[in-house]
Amino acid sequence: MQIISKERRNVVIMWSANFLIAGSMTMVLPFLSLFIETMGNYSPEYVQKWSGLSFGVTFVTAFLFSPLWGRFGDKFGRKKILMISALGLGLSVLLMTWVNDVYQLFVLRLFMGVFTGFISTSQALISAQTPKHISGKILGTLQTGNVSGALFGPLIGGVLADVAGFRYTFMITAILMGLTATIVWVGVKEVFHDDKGFKETKTMTSKDVMTYIMSKPVLLMIMFVSLLIQAANFSIQPLLALFVTELHGPNNNAFFSGLVFSATGLGNLLFTRQWGKIGDRIGYDKVMVAVMLLAALFFLPQGMATAIWQLVILRVLFGVVIGGFIPSRVAYIRQAAPLSIQGEVLGYNNSFRFLGNVIGPMLGGVLAGYIGISSVFYVMSLLFVVSAVLLMAAMRRERKKLEHRAKVSDYVSSP
Repeated sequence: MQIISKERRNVVIMWSANFLIAGSMTMVLPFLSLFIETMGNYSPEYVQKWSGLSFGVTFVTAFLFSPLWGRFGDKFGRKKILMISALGLGLSVLLMTWVNDVYQLFVLRLFMGVFTGFISTSQALISAQTPKHISGKILGTLQTGNVSGALFGPLIGGVLADVAGFRYTFMITAILMGLTATIVWVGVKEVFHDDKGFKETKTMTSKDVMTYIMSKPVLLMIMFVSLLIQAANFSIQPLLALFVTELHGPNNNAFFSGLVFSATGLGNLLFTRQWGKIGDRIGYDKVMVAVMLLAALFFLPQGMATAIWQLVILRVLFGVVIGGFIPSRVAYIRQAAPLSIQGEVLGYNNSFRFLGNVIGPMLGGVLAGYIGISSVFYVMSLLFVVSAVLLMAAMRRERKKLEHRAKVSDYVSSP
């Protein structure tokens, strides 16, 4: 079964929208710590602490609001949520143009988290209209829009910051987010399908949805593993600019920080769609285990890098493997949850991810402050391995559960 024209158009439009949103949001991330340095005569320890706090606080409110936006999307339509998210993000970033101290930046990053969820909502919209047997490939294709934006965003943001300054970069970012809301408003035609293969779920309460999630061992573990992976991945991101300075020096720091950020996006772009296709063939849970083990393999030596080119190569390889997790995760949820509650299920999953985004930068900041930035790579590589082991254990439990049900069914049906 192939996607018809309306669904295909939605994929193209949401690919473009994800590109703009991801590019806009990552334009400012590489120089967040450098921007804080311009606000006063702060010590390196102070800058590291507030870089981590300002980076991570966005995800505190995102953690709280994500399930609500998912439920609203299931009930009222995901297109409306996408527009609200893009406009809210744009307003938050626009106001950052005029901040005068780190506390104002912190509050705006906190407010920004209310609207963080555009990309996950777009995944729910496309997932709901996609046949299960090709969901990995389609969601992998959609993910390339996100990673392409994340690839070019830091580079563009780094150049703009060096040429025009940090504040003008915030203003341009806000304009791009407003443009994204317009594209969604004009172009997206939301498609609604009835559930097939599931019991009626349209009247499920939030408590019922939580009970449903708890009854699925692998689904529940995927959410917990999402937290661990995000914590590991995001632990180093607010510190990358400082790590680049250690390796390269202060010259053109914003550009080289953007280059290092973009390297992971390049790796994602090269292989994300292929991971989705592999998941369609062998199973999305197996792909997630594989990419987590490979991620540890390429994350660990980043802490041993002695030159920028080494760090860039390792970030590319890390991006190649970690890019398989998101489409595989969403595709698994596409199979495991009814369409009428998928937005809320994805919302809860994203809450776990956002909690990881909060824990990661804070933990990374503490490790960097007491042991050094390189230690962050070593500790977080262990988290990738732990995540893979936990997911394998959940897969084994679910297999035994299904085998037990099959034996009981055969026993009951036998004469």
